[in-house]
Amino acid sequence: MQSFRTSPPDGTVANQCSILFAEIIIPRKWSAENGLLALIAAALIARSISDIWMIQNATTIESTIITMNKSQFRTALVKYLSALPAIAVVNNVLKWSIGELKLRFRTNMSQYLYAEYLKGFTYYKMSNLDNRIANADQLLTTDIDKFCESVTDLYSNICKPLLDIVIYVYRLTTNLGGQTPGILLLYLFFSGVFLTNLRKPTGRLTVMEQKLEGEFRYVNSRLITNSEEIAFYKGNNREKLTILASFNKLVAHLRKFLEFRVGMGIIDNMVAKYIATVVGFYAVSLPFFEENHPLLTGSKAGDRLSKYYTFGRMLVKLAEAIGRLVLAGREMSRLAGFTARMTELTVVLKELNAGRYERTMVSNSSVADAEIGAGKGLLKFQDNLIKFEHVPLVTPNGDVLVKDLNFEVKSGMNVLVCGPNGCGKSSLFRILGELWPTWGGKVTKPPAGKLFYIPQRPYMTLGTLRDQIIYPHTHQEMKRRGKTDADLLSYLDLVQLTYLQVREKGLDAIEDWIDVLSGGEKQRIAMARLFYHKPQFAILDECTSAVSVDVEGSMYEYCRKVAITLFTVSHRKSLWKHHDYYLQFDGHGAYEFAPIDGSEQQFGS
Repeated sequence: MQSFRTSPPDGTVANQCSILFAEIIIPRKWSAENGLLALIAAALIARSISDIWMIQNATTIESTIITMNKSQFRTALVKYLSALPAIAVVNNVLKWSIGELKLRFRTNMSQYLYAEYLKGFTYYKMSNLDNRIANADQLLTTDIDKFCESVTDLYSNICKPLLDIVIYVYRLTTNLGGQTPGILLLYLFFSGVFLTNLRKPTGRLTVMEQKLEGEFRYVNSRLITNSEEIAFYKGNNREKLTILASFNKLVAHLRKFLEFRVGMGIIDNMVAKYIATVVGFYAVSLPFFEENHPLLTGSKAGDRLSKYYTFGRMLVKLAEAIGRLVLAGREMSRLAGFTARMTELTVVLKELNAGRYERTMVSNSSVADAEIGAGKGLLKFQDNLIKFEHVPLVTPNGDVLVKDLNFEVKSGMNVLVCGPNGCGKSSLFRILGELWPTWGGKVTKPPAGKLFYIPQRPYMTLGTLRDQIIYPHTHQEMKRRGKTDADLLSYLDLVQLTYLQVREKGLDAIEDWIDVLSGGEKQRIAMARLFYHKPQFAILDECTSAVSVDVEGSMYEYCRKVAITLFTVSHRKSLWKHHDYYLQFDGHGAYEFAPIDGSEQQFGS
């Protein structure tokens, strides 16, 4: 095995975050996101000022109670009550700003990543040509949400403590000297370094948690997607074993992560809360025990008590701010995991859109010795022609199915493609559809939109009956092309499905078409879709296997009438008369391209 795996994205969490912010989350200097960041900062400042005011006013109220001064008590209480609405507004403006900022971050991330993911065939390449990202749906939904939530929470959880530290250090230094806050800041530094080193596994454990959550989600979605096939096989017990195995793997990791978090929680509480409080009591006691302190010496006991309440509470708030800042490191470690996941996704999407793939290769064929490689072939666009010149058919794993394929098909030359499973039929069509890169030679084909593919199990989109016929166009695009509902009804008539618009009450009917339509109806809808698009060439991959021979014949005759040249994968003998050439693969790397003269018996019946 040769492994071409991507290493983890380079750079620290800060560097990765700064790139994501500059390129995706806040791409412009003057933006609503920057305005919200400023609003949050202003709300945090207002909240810190409110905290100081409440400490001072609460101390005044308590002093009036102790001194039994009823008039001053009433004045202080009214003043306290009158400020509460403004404080409540500040708190809720802060909550709204954080929530709105998270939504905007998620919107920007989602729009950017979906634009990259759905650019060209990137969504196909990620799951079929590149194996660096597993379960992209998990990354594009759950992980984006958690990343944005973690970023916004971290912003407020760091800014508020930092602001509190600056304000309380200034107030305490001005009144009590620099020794008291200095002790706490020194404690902040050493405790922060200590806890940061202990939390290092958090990022790795978070990445693994999201990966296992994605795998568990995937095995559940497989059950829903393939429920009918599983039911026919009575495979519920086997599927239960698969799902429970994935779940147990997830639970084992979550339990391990939980045990780590509990251990870290005990240390966090001790270091960031309890010991910080002890250090705070010690620090605040020093000026009160000084014999010649300029502010406290000579004060009455009541004044000393009042000042202790004021400065003691400030010191408690300072200790709490230091504790929150230390604990913010825990959220930063968690953010590191989500940041690594988001960075890897953006890097892989950019590389896929640039035509670079990375996949585990199996060197059991002639790829290792051949002068070929993914993307080394040439691609030329030309109307009314499909031509392969010395093109190898190679799977993403590196298996060479056909070493040197050569044929030319002009408009009007219908071709029947046949051969055993795994011989290269689907590979040929994936190269034609630009889903797979060309490994060598030269491919000439019509431009995009002039080559259409219909699989054996046609795709039914979410939407109306009309949407099934015109897919991937929208109703507006249909009108711009000059098509009408009458045209669509004529296509339904050609495939003998006019009863559908009566049964489903019109073209605007919305149903779960995958379940509502039978296999034959879905295949005929796909042919109506082909007639609507009217391309130069069409690839029909066993797409009429559930359709009667007479209906099938009329559809093929219409294709020839409107000059749609066909590449058909089928073993039905009834289709010979609708084709002019055959391309047969033997499954051992050889092929034959020749006219159909009626004597070939190898196609089947």
